[in-house]
Amino acid sequence: MGMGRGAGSTALGFFQILPVFLCIFPAATSQCKILKCNSEFWAATSGSHHLGTEEAPEFCTALRTYAHCTRRTARTCRGDLAYHSAVHGIDDLMVQHNCSKDGPTSQPRLRTLPPGDSQERSDSPEICHYEKSFHKHSAPPNYTHCGLFGDPHLRTFTDSFQTCKVQGAWPLIDNNYLNVQVTNTPVLPGSSATATTKLTIIFKSFQECVDQKVYQAEMDELPAAFADGSKNGGDKHGANSLKITEKVSGQHIEIQAKYIGTTIVVRQVGRYLTFAVRMPEEVVNAVEDRDNQGLYLCLRGCPLNQQIDFQTFRSAQGPEGRARRKGPSLASPEFFTYETAMAKCREKLPVEDLYFQSCVFDLLTTGDVNFTLAAYYAFEDVKMLHSNKDKLHLYERTRELSPGNTAPSGHPRALPALWVALVCLSRCWSVFL
Repeated sequence: MGMGRGAGSTALGFFQILPVFLCIFPAATSQCKILKCNSEFWAATSGSHHLGTEEAPEFCTALRTYAHCTRRTARTCRGDLAYHSAVHGIDDLMVQHNCSKDGPTSQPRLRTLPPGDSQERSDSPEICHYEKSFHKHSAPPNYTHCGLFGDPHLRTFTDSFQTCKVQGAWPLIDNNYLNVQVTNTPVLPGSSATATTKLTIIFKSFQECVDQKVYQAEMDELPAAFADGSKNGGDKHGANSLKITEKVSGQHIEIQAKYIGTTIVVRQVGRYLTFAVRMPEEVVNAVEDRDNQGLYLCLRGCPLNQQIDFQTFRSAQGPEGRARRKGPSLASPEFFTYETAMAKCREKLPVEDLYFQSCVFDLLTTGDVNFTLAAYYAFEDVKMLHSNKDKLHLYERTRELSPGNTAPSGHPRALPALWVALVCLSRCWSVFL
C-alpha cells in the first residue's frame, strides 16, 4: 500500500460522511470533545486539495494527532456513535495510506486566509457591509443589545431584564440571518440555579458575502475559529465581512458580521460562558413568522414559568440572609450572607443596578466568586455594545409575558429541541447537495 494522491480525496470523502453521523448521533454529553477533534483534523488537512507523495507524511502526522485527540476524550465519549465513527474512520485511513501508529504528532493548525485576504477587500460587494449600504436610506440603523450571563440573567433587545431557570437547550436568537442557541446546566446537583455550558451560533449563507458557518463553544473550550477551522466567511467574494478575533486566549472571542451589522462577544468566566450581541433592529426583526417566535429569548424574554423573582428569593433566605444551597458544595466554596455578598459585588460593581443585584443573587445561590466577574464583564460588554449610553444601567426587573411567549410546563424544551433537529437536518442535507 503506497502513499499517494488518494490521501486527500479519501479524507474529503470521509468528512463528507462524518457530518451525517454528527447530525444523526450528536455528542451524548457536553464533556465529549469529538467535535473539537474533528474540526482540528479538518483544519490541519484542508490546505491542499491533493496530497502528493512528498506531502503524505504530513497527512499521517495529522492522522496520528487526530487519533491522540480521540484517545484523550475516549472516557467521556463512551456510547457516542459520532465518536466511534471517527475512531473507525481513523483506523481505515491509517491502513489505506500506510501510516504508522507510532510517529510524530503536531499541533493542529487553523486554515489561513489566502495572501491579501488578511484585511477586508476594498472591492467587496457593498451589500456585504451593512452600514455602507445605508446611504440609500433616510436614517442610519438603530442598534440594539442582548446579553446572557451568570445564573442566567437575560437582557433582551428591548432592555427587559430577567433572571431565568431555562435549564437545557434554548434559542436566544432565531432570525433570517443567524441562529444562536445556549445550553444551561445546573450549577449544583439538585439546584434550580443554572449557567451556560454550551453555545452554538449558525451564520446562514448570505448572497455573495458568506457561506454557512457554525461556531460552537463549550465549557473549557472557547475556540478562535468556526467548526470547520476557518476564521472568516468562506470562499465567497465578501467572505471577510464575517471574522472571528481572539481577544484573550481561551477566555474572550469577538465575531464581527459586517454584512448584517452585528457584533458578538463570547467569554468564558470561571467555568461558564457569557454571550453579548449588538444587532440592528432590522436584523433583529427579520423573522419569517413573528407570531411564532415565542421562544426567541433575546426578543421575547424568558417564558413566565421560567422566570425567577429575585425579591421572593431574597425573602426566602431566612433571618440571617444566608443562601440555602442544595447538594455538594463547590471545591472551594464561600458562604455568603446577603450583606457579605453585597460587599463582594461592590468591589467590581459600585452602582447598585441590576447587574449588581444579579451578582448578589449568584453569590447567594452558588457561592462561586467567579459570578462576580461574569456580572462585571457583562456590564463591560453593555458599555461597548449598547447604542444608548443613557440606558446602560437598569434598575427595575421585568417580569412580563408577551403574547405567545409561553412554554408548556411539562416540556419547556420541546420547541428548542425541534429547532436543533431542523438545523441539524438542514446541515446534513447540504452534504448531499
